[in-house]
Amino acid sequence: MQVIQKNDDKHGSFEVIDQGKSVAQMTYTWAGPTKFIIDHTEVSSEYAGKGLGKQLLMAAVTYARQENLKIMPLCPFAKSVFDKDPTLADVLF
Repeated sequence: MQVIQKNDDKHGSFEVIDQGKSVAQMTYTWAGPTKFIIDHTEVSSEYAGKGLGKQLLMAAVTYARQENLKIMPLCPFAKSVFDKDPTLADVLF
């Protein structure tokens, strides 16, 4: 399995690909040049409970740290992870 990022001027996503198939996705929308809003996270039912949502969130956090960006987690899953993990506060908007 690998995580890939797709990005354009308005939207983007992180996806987990397993054997050529997208099995989990986190989508975001740009809110200016220095922040993005995580608006949805979805994991295929056969992959539920395997930590793929957290893997996607951590890919977004790594990207934000590397590019000096901030994240606004509107997605309930992403918000719950941010609320529980104070080590992610540096990228929180």
